[in-house]
Amino acid sequence: MNPQQYIYVGVDLHKQHHTAVIIDCWNQKLGEIKFDNKPTAFPTLIKEVKKHLSKEMKAVYGLEDIGGYGRALAVYLSESGCWVKEVNAKLANARRKSHVTVHKSDSWDAENVARVLRDELPFLPDAKPIDLYWAISQLVNQRRWVARNLSGTLKKLHQQLGYHYPSYKKFFSQVDGKTALAFWWRFPSPHHLEEITEEQLAKFLRVLSHNGLSTKKAVQIKELVESDGDTKRDFQDKRDFIVRSLVRDIRSSESNLSRVESEIKEMMVQLGFRLETMTGIDLVTAADLVAEIGDIHRFATPDKLARFAGVAPIMVGSGGKSRNYKSKQGNRELHDIIKALAIRQIAVTRTKKEPRNPYFHQYYEQKLKAGKTKQQAIVCIMRKLVNIIHYLMRTKAAYIIPDVSSHNVG
Repeated sequence: MNPQQYIYVGVDLHKQHHTAVIIDCWNQKLGEIKFDNKPTAFPTLIKEVKKHLSKEMKAVYGLEDIGGYGRALAVYLSESGCWVKEVNAKLANARRKSHVTVHKSDSWDAENVARVLRDELPFLPDAKPIDLYWAISQLVNQRRWVARNLSGTLKKLHQQLGYHYPSYKKFFSQVDGKTALAFWWRFPSPHHLEEITEEQLAKFLRVLSHNGLSTKKAVQIKELVESDGDTKRDFQDKRDFIVRSLVRDIRSSESNLSRVESEIKEMMVQLGFRLETMTGIDLVTAADLVAEIGDIHRFATPDKLARFAGVAPIMVGSGGKSRNYKSKQGNRELHDIIKALAIRQIAVTRTKKEPRNPYFHQYYEQKLKAGKTKQQAIVCIMRKLVNIIHYLMRTKAAYIIPDVSSHNVG
């Protein structure tokens, strides 16, 4: 690949408009154009770029965000036969801050994207905005938003219940379980239980829990409420309203979460991946991986995927000495997903205390014996996981835990 055969187009993306800067292989600025973020305006970018193309030269475009504001442009450029690369925003930001005088503008940001594109071209993933992957990504983002909202609402419910029922955590194994939510709705504070007998309460619980809870639980709740004392205060009805409102919101969020996950499952089936055959990967984790990675064929090798995820170490050397350091670049969302997955590989079952994945558990123990810290050993597992994920997504094969008894896992 001869850098002199290309011109490099960096695009700074925004909701209403984009700014593109064109440079040559010597980092000399050739041109700049600002255009609206709408398909009818995109041809003006290609037209401007062609003005700076001489015979046998090609243009390569660099976009920071192909899943948000830049998606429409990425789709247009790809369908027009252009070569489009995805530029990590952290790389462009680091390039901007590396100058003696740090300033910020759309033009300067676009130029730094172009400079990163020029210097890192062989290592940047191709931008392939395939609709299926984009739709999954949007559904995953929606699920994350709903889950965060549900988590926040649940915290508020805990706070309110703490005022009304000091011993509420002993009532049910799950505060947001079906039976528990029905109880908080019917009895948002203890004074609603005053006229309810133990048998009436037992019948209420029995129906909701499909005979899982009955008289014993009713007696326990009554005793706990009595031991807590009187918690009724002025404007209690307003506080009861808050509890019921939170219960309503939790039910709505849980229902929405279920619907979103159903849509995700339907789309994941179309891809044909078998990621869920691996220890620690469920539907949500598999969808998270696909949403962040996209088309696996963007990454020719596991090494490129590792760099994209910020898992590959960075070598720093001086005076004939060198050392590998943990990377803080790459896709941090994907990095965190793989890290959480690595931790699951070394977990043990609750009952028998057996390793969930004997292969990685033994590999982890070997790294610790070799002098690695726990965090360093987890990073080693993350790097192996990248290889496995890359293979499983490219081949759509099922994961089989290697036999640790027949060979050394190191």
